[in-house]
Amino acid sequence: MPTVTADKQMVFEQDCAPRRVLELFTVKWTSMVLHALQHLPDRTARTSVLQRSLPGISKKMLVQTLRDMEQRGLVTRRVYDVVPPKVEYTLTRLGVRFAEPIEMLYLWGEQNKEALDQLQAAASGGSCAAVPTADQTH
Repeated sequence: MPTVTADKQMVFEQDCAPRRVLELFTVKWTSMVLHALQHLPDRTARTSVLQRSLPGISKKMLVQTLRDMEQRGLVTRRVYDVVPPKVEYTLTRLGVRFAEPIEMLYLWGEQNKEALDQLQAAASGGSCAAVPTADQTH
């Protein structure tokens, strides 16, 4: 958590938990790949299955994301000695652990579609309708 200085300023050091979590998501697609794998049988999929599950991701970006996730220990890569080549990616225990809060965040998104729509509209120059406060949503 942040360090509070003598003059009551909050400082988020480079090794603080929020920055370390954010670093995991510097690659745009990491959370979506974790989410997709979490919902696939045995939490395992071939690259082509993942690409079909994630419209908009290029094969190059998917492979880069999977390699980064493999390096971080979130997925394992299994290469089969067959022709044509077959490669599968599986969530590791660590990957499953990181998928849990992502699932909660995505569930929150499903439950708050109107607020997300308002945010998107405001960002694209659309309506500036007020987003309900926490008190108004309960």
